[in-house]
Amino acid sequence: MAFTLDRVVPWGRSFEEYVRMFDLTPADLQKNILGCGDGPASFNAGMHRQGRRVTSLDPIYRFSAPEIAERIAETCEVILEQLRASREDYVWDIIGSPEELGALRMSAMQAFLADYPGGSREARYVAGELPALPFADGQFDLALCSHLLFLYSEQLSLAFHQAAVSELCRVAREVRIFPLVTLAGGRSPHVERVISSLEAVGGQATVERVPYEFQRGGNEMLVIRRGAGDGLQIPKHY
Repeated sequence: MAFTLDRVVPWGRSFEEYVRMFDLTPADLQKNILGCGDGPASFNAGMHRQGRRVTSLDPIYRFSAPEIAERIAETCEVILEQLRASREDYVWDIIGSPEELGALRMSAMQAFLADYPGGSREARYVAGELPALPFADGQFDLALCSHLLFLYSEQLSLAFHQAAVSELCRVAREVRIFPLVTLAGGRSPHVERVISSLEAVGGQATVERVPYEFQRGGNEMLVIRRGAGDGLQIPKHY
């Protein structure tokens, strides 16, 4: 049975998963990084513990830690039930079972919840959402977008993806998006059209393999690089 969700849900990955999902090098971790759509991931918390700074953006940051914890509790078992029903669509090597995955995710989200109040005061967690970001042109060296674009291709249109990618390119010199598969599995139909749109306005977009695969076939990211000029304004196709 294919995995399905009718909306974006809070489901956080760990610092270690971010490093593998985006193939982050030690030099990458020294950069000024934006995590777009981070939700309750612990990447920001992990970077903060190491004395590094990440700015995370998500609409869920409009809520308090107890309110986010309540939303996590409401969705956790729903996600695990779907994983149990579609086990063949996932790679169970490092993570051995849905129960082990649930424990890993809850550990990451608890680390986020512990860091979130202080991180909010320090403006490391910013409430906002694509395709309109509250940041200056070129403010970041690297923008990471995990499990939002392409994954929710049924819920988010091609026009939304094009506008979102344009905005990410406006605020960051390099953009990495992971994964390129949909919730139901298989490559997102938006990937090639987004790449074509980027190339049409002079962008450099490449699909790169990463050392991470949990959702079967989900082991690639889209990497977008631009020059020192303004962001890439992609024409929208409805």
